[in-house]
Amino acid sequence: MFEAAELGRSMSKAEYDAAVPALQTKLLELQRQLRAASFPVFVIVSGVEGAGKSEVVNRLHEWLDARGLRTVSFFDETDEMRERPAAWRFWREHPPRGTIGVFFGSWYTRPIVDHVYERIDEDAFERAMARITATEAMLVADGALIVKLWFHLSRKTQKKLAGHPRKATKSTWKVTPLARRYAKRTDVFRGVSERAIQRTDAPHAPWHVVEAEDRRYRDFTAATILCEALERRLAGPKPAVKPPAPAPAPPIRAERGQTVLDRVDLAARVEDDDYRRRLDALQRRVFELAWMAHGRGVSSLVLFEGWDAAGKGGAIRRLTSALDARLFRVVPIAAPTDEERAQHYLWRFWRHLPRAGNWAIYDRSWYGRVLVERVEGFAPEADWSRAYAEINDFEAQLTEHGIALTKVWLHIDKREQLRRFREREKTAWKAHKITAEDWRNREKWPAYAQAVHEMVVRTSTPGAPWTLVAGNDKRVARLQVLEAVADHLERSLDARGGRKRK
Repeated sequence: MFEAAELGRSMSKAEYDAAVPALQTKLLELQRQLRAASFPVFVIVSGVEGAGKSEVVNRLHEWLDARGLRTVSFFDETDEMRERPAAWRFWREHPPRGTIGVFFGSWYTRPIVDHVYERIDEDAFERAMARITATEAMLVADGALIVKLWFHLSRKTQKKLAGHPRKATKSTWKVTPLARRYAKRTDVFRGVSERAIQRTDAPHAPWHVVEAEDRRYRDFTAATILCEALERRLAGPKPAVKPPAPAPAPPIRAERGQTVLDRVDLAARVEDDDYRRRLDALQRRVFELAWMAHGRGVSSLVLFEGWDAAGKGGAIRRLTSALDARLFRVVPIAAPTDEERAQHYLWRFWRHLPRAGNWAIYDRSWYGRVLVERVEGFAPEADWSRAYAEINDFEAQLTEHGIALTKVWLHIDKREQLRRFREREKTAWKAHKITAEDWRNREKWPAYAQAVHEMVVRTSTPGAPWTLVAGNDKRVARLQVLEAVADHLERSLDARGGRKRK
């Protein structure tokens, strides 16, 4: 494949100087149009070390308006990166809609380098490529434009890079130590990189291999590829993305009105003395496990979903009462802000992932995509229907990293909800909890029940199962929540042994 990019193409200074003004003018006009568009642009800058990627990035900054352009370099790995799933570092840097983000280094770098140096095997490498393919498809389906540039050098040139730095010439003095080290494994890098490109080249996110021997040809070609991609995307609809094949699942439609919620024993009750005894024991257990997990660097993520007035706030307070305030953060999720609407819907959840040994408690979560956004029509069916697979992949990345994930749905019946609504209206210090929106949601109970049923069926996986909590008795619900959290954390500690903090 790379041989096709070794044609010795070049561009004279006269040709370059004559062509650049028109190209720059076109780029700036397209960038102006992009500001009014509703999609972000990802420019992936990858390729051979020493191929001039840094110079290309500098040139893009020279030719584009810096107000709608941001470059992020993924080079050194920090402690906070190591303490979260690998994709976290990329999600937090996603460009907002209407802007261009240049990723100097990307989600390709680590799998390729790790495979070259035999830190991961062939199966792990293939899984990484499959996940990248799925992630890019998800971004494009959400509207993003992904421009992937691979800068290539011939074997002959790379062997020159591996030479002794004291023998540097006019063209090689800027070669980094990293480029010299990688050049010594040219053939291995070449084979692994070729497989990476072949596995992840797709119509909606194609690779562009750019010959980098001549710097003027390299820079002009890279900018031209970006220009043409922007022009096509602004002129027409976003490209169609073939959705992934759905995993086998039980029947999703609830038969005769029955849903998974009907299996929850809402008649469960607990006596006062028994409640206080069990609450104390469970909070002690959570406290001890939390500090054990902190010492071993195991994070916890607990998300709460449920009917309006189901008792999420009370359950969260009983959980946080068992934790040291230095270890947790409660993340309340409401309607997205302007900043959040400018991003993929998962962005605001990725950015709040806890560091090693800490907790994030989500009061509502990413499941709003397949609940309120589905039922209220805030998201088209094409968007919420593909969200099940996107969410499963997101949660798999969390659990594979070692995060203890607990997902809770607090269930009550319509009669109990009505009683609590009326109680809130009559109680001064609870009145703020009841809104017109709560009453409107109640009228759509059957639609929400069906959405919850499908959510549980499609996203209750072995690594991230749902816990359906009986909420008619708030004390029963609080005990079940604490027990579920403790069980999940204990299993994570037992299964993984925890990662020792450095």
